[in-house]
Amino acid sequence: MSTAIFDPTGLEPRTATDEQRAEAPLARTPQGTWVVLGHQEAAAVATDHQTFSSAVSRFLQVPNGLDGPEHAAFRAVTDPFFSEARMNALEPTVRTIAAELLEELLADVGAAGTEIDAVSALGAVFAVRAQTAWLGWPARLEPELLQWMVDNHQASRSGELSRTAEVAERFDAIIGSVVAPRRALGPDAPADLTTEVMQVRVPLPDPEIPGSRERALSDEEIVSILRNWTGGDLGSIALCVGVLLTSVAHAPELAERLRSGSFAEAAAIVDELLRIDDPFVSNRRVTTCPVTLAGQEIGAGDRVLIHWTSANRDERVVPDPDTFDPEGNAAQNLVYGIGAHVCPGRPLATLELVVVMQELLAVAEVQAAPTAGEREIAPVGGWAHAPVVLVPHR
Repeated sequence: MSTAIFDPTGLEPRTATDEQRAEAPLARTPQGTWVVLGHQEAAAVATDHQTFSSAVSRFLQVPNGLDGPEHAAFRAVTDPFFSEARMNALEPTVRTIAAELLEELLADVGAAGTEIDAVSALGAVFAVRAQTAWLGWPARLEPELLQWMVDNHQASRSGELSRTAEVAERFDAIIGSVVAPRRALGPDAPADLTTEVMQVRVPLPDPEIPGSRERALSDEEIVSILRNWTGGDLGSIALCVGVLLTSVAHAPELAERLRSGSFAEAAAIVDELLRIDDPFVSNRRVTTCPVTLAGQEIGAGDRVLIHWTSANRDERVVPDPDTFDPEGNAAQNLVYGIGAHVCPGRPLATLELVVVMQELLAVAEVQAAPTAGEREIAPVGGWAHAPVVLVPHR
């Protein structure tokens, strides 16, 4: 069976994969990477952890760049940071952050409202403030983190490894500036989540200590965990806010359901809107042995890209991918992945997105803007610029 050649570089992910998926659920880039476009195929890859390894990066990625028992051990000690109890305790803080930011944006706004870019003016700032509050990082880092998000976005779109490496090093330096003072303070370090992470012990045998059942995290592992929780999530939350506000601006009935419904209903609405327009575009894998997928023979050591944006819109599973049906599509929703490597930060992302939407809709109406928006291009999705009009409730 011949394989379709598909180069996603520079393309808008949703439109491009809708067209490509109509030919076949699997394609290959000119460089030889397999692109998994179908829902069934994406789920198969993501749940076969032995055949499709997550150890694909030249950088340490804890926990989701690890495999097998090592991955399970790190998830066992890091997943509790996203527990229901912790999210419930965090919710009032996140609501205060959202309310204060909206007060800033709506200050002195007249009855006609004000146009904002939902991604940069609301999503990015909210993401930075919410994440730094959660981690216990100083508020003074906000300008630096906002600029880093811009630079990281531009580097990702460029596809230049030197630029992405440079911004990655800068983010690691930001993390280092937070970790080093806590390390120096020892037992007097602030009692916050970052300090807790530094104190985590991993239930793995240490080859240098016979019989050891746990060990402390290395500095590199601490930085990797904090990078995983923040570096990608800051931009992702901003993009999600752009998708959600753009959707609500064209569907006022959803705004009312988000405003007056329960947290659970709001979370279901958010998940479905992100399924329709998924800004979490893809994850990488590498094969450990030969395997057949969608009738194609894939060799050992081949690179594989799970395209979540495409899989979430596969007509074989969701006959009309643009139809809003949170109840009917929930079981097939792959926005946060599936399998052992499912996104660990889903509870936090859900909390932040539901809260910012509820707090916004409590004080303002979201309307479509006269200014045209701009779609993102691979390797990210959603909206690069999402202009909407916020009209305060009077």
